[in-house]
Amino acid sequence: MNEARGGALDELVRNALTEDLGDGDVTSEATVPVDARARARIVQKAEGVIYGLEPALIAFRLMDPALSVAERAPEGQWREAGALVLALSGNARALLAAERTALNFLGRLSGIATATARAAAALAGTGARVLDTRKTTPGLRLLEKAAVAAGGGTNHRFGLYDAVLIKENHIAVAGGIEAAVAAARARAPALALEVEVRDADEIEQALAAGAPRLLLDNMSVEELRAAVAQVGGRAVLEASGGVTLETLRAVGSTGVDFVSMGALTHSAAALDVSLDLELLP
Repeated sequence: MNEARGGALDELVRNALTEDLGDGDVTSEATVPVDARARARIVQKAEGVIYGLEPALIAFRLMDPALSVAERAPEGQWREAGALVLALSGNARALLAAERTALNFLGRLSGIATATARAAAALAGTGARVLDTRKTTPGLRLLEKAAVAAGGGTNHRFGLYDAVLIKENHIAVAGGIEAAVAAARARAPALALEVEVRDADEIEQALAAGAPRLLLDNMSVEELRAAVAQVGGRAVLEASGGVTLETLRAVGSTGVDFVSMGALTHSAAALDVSLDLELLP
């Protein structure tokens, strides 16, 4: 991680802790001696892929800079329920204060990595790869896209700044596909360019305009197969719109290069992780 991202992540976790702690953890302050030390074990209660150890550890270390980490799980690997994620020891109050923030990051990001791993497995052997989208939690995009990569997915553009994706509203305002592609090429000639298309006519217009990549929007499996045949290798193809884990393999088997799924980030269920605490003598 570069220095800039590291600083941003520290700030993100610090803000999350502040949101949870406010003026202090009144329950622990009332029930746990200030100098008590404890051992904590975080385990995953469901099978899946762990991701998010870094923000979790930042949360604990912001509360206890002397925290000791005895063991940590490998990220990006499918693991069974009951597997150890982290083993820590430190100030008991600090461990309890950071617990929920750390588990929120771990559960959310591991859930995304797990959903992506299931999607990648569904596409295995089809030749297609699963892509994420910009449908991410505000402020968490960098982490959530990293979780997709950890789960075996491929990152699409990170924002509006690093690739050109011409969609129907851009086309309508620009006056057509050809005009939109020409304007985008003039404005950002070095960036990757993709055009959203909805039918055979728009496919031909995009190809004629020189678009190297097409987003096949909300097409049925039959329509996708026809689009693949029509393009005949002249452009990279991405299927998008309403794809679920149940329909993913059929979509990927049509011959498209990529299948994008907003559900990887906007609908992934958190992986169940829990922390058990034991006071040290």
